[in-house]
Amino acid sequence: MNPTWVQLTYLVCAVGFILALKGLSGPKTARTGNLIGAAAAVVACTVPFFYADLKHVPLILVAIAVGTAGGLFGARRVQMTQMPQMVALFNGVGGGAAALVALLELHELLDVGADPGWFTWLATAFTILVGSVSFAGSVVTFMKLQELMTSRPVVFVGLPIVFGLALVTAVVLSVVTVTDAAVLVGIVLALVGLLIGVLLVLPVGGADVPIVISLLNAFTGLTVAAGGYVLGNTLLLVAGTLVGASGTFLTKLMATAMGRSVVNILFGALKGGSTLGSGEASDRPVRSAGPEDVAILLGYADRVIIVPGYGLAVAQAQHTLRELVDVLGQRGTQVDYAIHPVAGRMPGHMNVLLAEAQVPYEQLVEMDDINGEFKNTDVVLVVGANDVVNPAAKTTPGAPIYGMPILNADEAKQVVFMKRSMRPGFAGIENELLFEPGTTLLFGDAKDSLGKLLSAVKAL
Repeated sequence: MNPTWVQLTYLVCAVGFILALKGLSGPKTARTGNLIGAAAAVVACTVPFFYADLKHVPLILVAIAVGTAGGLFGARRVQMTQMPQMVALFNGVGGGAAALVALLELHELLDVGADPGWFTWLATAFTILVGSVSFAGSVVTFMKLQELMTSRPVVFVGLPIVFGLALVTAVVLSVVTVTDAAVLVGIVLALVGLLIGVLLVLPVGGADVPIVISLLNAFTGLTVAAGGYVLGNTLLLVAGTLVGASGTFLTKLMATAMGRSVVNILFGALKGGSTLGSGEASDRPVRSAGPEDVAILLGYADRVIIVPGYGLAVAQAQHTLRELVDVLGQRGTQVDYAIHPVAGRMPGHMNVLLAEAQVPYEQLVEMDDINGEFKNTDVVLVVGANDVVNPAAKTTPGAPIYGMPILNADEAKQVVFMKRSMRPGFAGIENELLFEPGTTLLFGDAKDSLGKLLSAVKAL
């Protein structure tokens, strides 16, 4: 039993994690929530040094130093466009760490001849299996987002059979762990978990990868919670439960925003569906214009809605865009940003990107709140987005994004697309809105084009 002061400290840390999660639920309180969560984590990791009889302290300190250096490097050097990849890696490391700790605890229990009961053995097997799944799956999502492998669904003949056999093997090994635990069984279970993680994510492609990241995050949370039970650590149990519950809820919300079920997202490619189309650039004629022409449309509009997307993050053009919006606001134009739930490569990607550019929170409007405004809008400026305004989601059964709720940009009087080329969006399908009479395209790098557009608006 831990000393009373340790239990009280862990209770305070648990409350800190809950407050952090609450703070992260809104843009105004996200920074404070993040700091509270980080402080609680630091305190929780420090406490064992003051009461526990720790072994291998030098190795622990080296591990802490390496982890701190890696975290600082990631925080300072990783670009905003690479944030989803970093989140995937961090999530995978958490799952892998939980699996390794469970394996070590399994070895420790067997070494001393302890029998903690069937539920503890079951929690140990669960942590090893699901932690391994989360680690391997997160590595594959990282490789897809980093373009170290194709982001298209990867399937092969017999994949469902191999996946099914792996699941059955995992169940059998988990039962063996409960009835007759052995370190070798735990190691094989971890290897099977790695295989399941790879096979789970390979068939996922395109815009569905962020949803899988959220799902794997929930997996990691559950493994940490189960590991907390095995170790008798209430704080790990609370923290893991929070992550598991929030990750599951977020996964469901994102799947709903895509208009599809989680099962379809994970296994749709196995029955011939795909979350990614051909990806080929269209050669159909479109109406294009220069910055001066677009500036006239914007400069004399009463109502403008900005639709940001991943291309905005790639071009690092958020500061120029904010300056353009400020100038339009000074001219009396009402301007808002329409934020789709799955814009970018992970939940909240656009919110964080625009907050970095000091965009007022009040101008960031969620899809459900702004969709009714498009029909009263003079100009919609789409910057680096595509799929989230593609009418195929409403009009084309069989399209990869069919059924996904979209921003109703097609209802506006004029639509301006800022694009590098005619290549489709992440879903890989053509956007018919590009070819409508009321749509104008402004080709070029978003940052360069916005700079020219800003100068042209100022000159009006």
